[in-house]
Amino acid sequence: MPLNREPSQQIFFACVWAYVRTVPQGRIVTYGQIAQAIPRPVDMPTEEYGSSGSRLVGSALAACPQDVPWHRVVNAQGRVSSRAEAQRQQSLLEAEGLCFFRGRLDLASVQWHSDAQSEPPKQASLF
Repeated sequence: MPLNREPSQQIFFACVWAYVRTVPQGRIVTYGQIAQAIPRPVDMPTEEYGSSGSRLVGSALAACPQDVPWHRVVNAQGRVSSRAEAQRQQSLLEAEGLCFFRGRLDLASVQWHSDAQSEPPKQASLF
């Protein structure tokens, strides 16, 4: 019998949305950063979450309410992930003053970390 993840998934999605709502204008976070910052769904094994947490964060953002600034979440390379809203996302970020260089944002200068996160971004220099 398969696990019913619906209640746990709803709680996880709500945690993702709450976290993204705290990201200041003009700053970004990554899918993996969010996955590490919030609790995993209680019915998901740690190993599975380690390999699919970022995708689950993406699923939460695909279903987010309108008040969630989803556009402030990028992939670990500082890029807008390919999807239907990619150009809109880049335009929204540029409207907030962020500059792309060769299709990437410089995580070292624009990535936001909550007070509980002090780990520096894991991105090689763009320059």
